[in-house]
Amino acid sequence: MSANANPAFLMGGLCIVGGIIGFARTRSVPSIVAGVTVGLLYLWSANHLKNGTGFGLEGALGASVILLLSSAPRAAKGPVPAVLTATSLAAAYYYGSTYLALKK
Repeated sequence: MSANANPAFLMGGLCIVGGIIGFARTRSVPSIVAGVTVGLLYLWSANHLKNGTGFGLEGALGASVILLLSSAPRAAKGPVPAVLTATSLAAAYYYGSTYLALKK
């Protein structure tokens, strides 16, 4: 069983676009910095997963955990944090279960 790179590519694009939109709407520098940083980590991981080189799975799992930990406390404050929490939870579950399956 190997990890699929497509969820990481999707999450990377969504994080980057979300950070840009957050900045455009509220001029929130943390939104753009966090969105682009986590998005680039996802894209880096996706590239490594696609090419079969090292640490792609760990990177995608790490990006998912970072996004989950940063969005979960704000999940009840509106639809955007709730969607961030749900998608990061789904990605963390996928990459976490894949990681555990490969380590057996």
